Amino acid sequence: MDESKKLIVPIVSSEHLTSPDSWQLSEFEYGMIIAHNAFTRWMVRCMSAAGHQDFSPLDVLVLHNVNHRNREKRLADICFVLHVEDTHTVNYALKKLVKLDLLQKEKRGKEIFYKTTEEGAHVCKEYRDIRERCLTSVYRNLEKEGSEISEAASLMRLLSGLYDQASRAAASL
Repeated sequence: MDESKKLIVPIVSSEHLTSPDSWQLSEFEYGMIIAHNAFTRWMVRCMSAAGHQDFSPLDVLVLHNVNHRNREKRLADICFVLHVEDTHTVNYALKKLVKLDLLQKEKRGKEIFYKTTEEGAHVCKEYRDIRERCLTSVYRNLEKEGSEISEAASLMRLLSGLYDQASRAAASL
């Protein structure tokens, strides 16, 4: 065997959870852990640079989701798209964003619809501008085609289904 291949040791999240045929899953989990933490830290710092401190990662996600395609959204729509099971956390974020005048709400029958205000759309644009300067410009220098990122995103969506199925199975034990 090539000497350089002997030196490659998988970086796993929890060695005690692995078995000889599943270390790749733990390696993937560790990648998700550090990517999740880096991404949430990025969202909060980017929003802070856009002039809004004290935002949680969920606040940022909810604001951008409501602003997406300039369409009104219901709580259930937001939770579904963001894959959030605990609607109370999203509802809290919505109330916070309405109070900050970044979102407005309109009650129709029993449903409440949310959309971004002019200020909310402006904040999303500021976030995008900062994202372009700090993140996207560097990404463009790394990956010209974008295919590896697309493949990784596809794999993550596929594996999220595996984790969803496993969580349902664990809940029934």
